[in-house]
Amino acid sequence: MKHIILFASGSGTNVENIVKYFEGHSAIAVSCVFTNKRDAFVIDRCNAMGVPAFSFNGPAFKNGSILLQILKNLKPDLIVLAGFLRKIPSEMVADFPEKIINIHPALLPKYGGKGMYGKHVHREVKANKEKESGITVHYVNDHYDEGAIIEQRSVSIASSDSEDEIARKVQELEHLHYPRIIEAVLTEN
Repeated sequence: MKHIILFASGSGTNVENIVKYFEGHSAIAVSCVFTNKRDAFVIDRCNAMGVPAFSFNGPAFKNGSILLQILKNLKPDLIVLAGFLRKIPSEMVADFPEKIINIHPALLPKYGGKGMYGKHVHREVKANKEKESGITVHYVNDHYDEGAIIEQRSVSIASSDSEDEIARKVQELEHLHYPRIIEAVLTEN
């Protein structure tokens, strides 16, 4: 059995989608979820689904030694960022090379980098009158949104689409493709 650990910062819709996708899977399971916010709604979602969820504070993440030791002890086959808004420390990237993946709500390299997440991305897509947007699943390295791209999926954007409509279209892509891409990464390695 291959084990996934999820990291999230917010409400956890991607976490819930990934957990449900792998429920009863014969070869892949979600072991637990980590969040950097003690009051994140993802914890409620995890409790409802019976998935262990743990929160940590900023110093535990930045210093990283305790969290890193916990991760090493858990021996995940893949660490999946699902709406996690912190930069992964270099030590963690070094200890889990090509074992940490992220989903970004745009077609990288466009609209990536520090501060480019969620509504900030969709606002820029709208302001620049893009005809398409999408998702990029990529490996995590020492720089925001610059790791090797695993897969991208796009969706058409109409000039009349609001930022919220763009966000909805992109989230539909996330829910449709992210679990399948995770599965492919795990079965190809």
